[in-house]
Amino acid sequence: MWKADIIESPPGTSYRSVMEEYGYEVGKVIGNGSYGTVYEAYFTKQKVMVAVKIISKKKASDEYLNKFLPREIQVMKVLRHKYLINFYQAIETTTRVYIILELAQGGDILEWIQRYGACSEAQAGKWFSQLTLGIAYLHSKGIVHRDLKLENLLLDKRENVKISDFGFAKMVPSNHSLRSNSPYRQVNCFTHLSQTYCGSFAYACPEILLGLPYNPFLSDTWSMGVILYTLMVAHLPFDDTNLKKLLRETQREVTFPSSITIPQECKNLILHMLRQATKRATILDVVKDPWVIKFQSEQPTHEIRLLEAMCQIPFSATSNRHQSLDYHI
Repeated sequence: MWKADIIESPPGTSYRSVMEEYGYEVGKVIGNGSYGTVYEAYFTKQKVMVAVKIISKKKASDEYLNKFLPREIQVMKVLRHKYLINFYQAIETTTRVYIILELAQGGDILEWIQRYGACSEAQAGKWFSQLTLGIAYLHSKGIVHRDLKLENLLLDKRENVKISDFGFAKMVPSNHSLRSNSPYRQVNCFTHLSQTYCGSFAYACPEILLGLPYNPFLSDTWSMGVILYTLMVAHLPFDDTNLKKLLRETQREVTFPSSITIPQECKNLILHMLRQATKRATILDVVKDPWVIKFQSEQPTHEIRLLEAMCQIPFSATSNRHQSLDYHI
């Protein structure tokens, strides 16, 4: 792929002329966000279709431009995985930022469910195992997504998952005090806590809803539990129209409709992801889960080794932190 860096462009030119200058023929709009628009485009130099996210500096908040956008670009630069949307290039002018991304031509999984309803076990298993491999790769690099939802799971032309939208992603600081002789970057997936609220209420873990410091690795696996439930049932497990009701529901064991047949192994996995933080599945638990293994085309041996180095630490180092994640209403 071409170089992934930020290029400064002369001011005062329209977005189409800037794009043409770099070899992109901009086509139709394929998405809209708070601060910008996503277009389909043809990259003439490589003869490939791409997605171009055009962010208006006038519309965007200072926090987004100075904190979240640079972090998104920094994170995406280091990511290369078949189930993650690839970042190709960023171009900045005085009025706009252009992010060139891999194009996923199959829409998103939310649209698919709205059109076709609940997935078969085989379809849900395929997509969820691909999501799991993508998140195992992210977490093994010490990166958390923090905005996992069906709208951010795009599909390529072969209907394979492409995890997108790294606007809230974060590289968790490494902890060099643990096992300093280890060859792996030390990120402890039980002790790091975040305080920035990210994501959508319907996919947010209870500790985020309560405004508590939260473990972002475990907030990702909670969101994955919401995603798997919705793939199987075709509606969200929790009602997000009322925050008090949502809080109550997220602290009870999730129930499944009797009208839909869901394999017990799949139910067990969902229940393991949608539980209080001290007992919630990590991505290491998910990637090794018997139901997920059935659908994995390849065993992520390298990611598992990295995750084991990150997650298997003495209990005494985690017990106090764990207690701080318990919540009471």
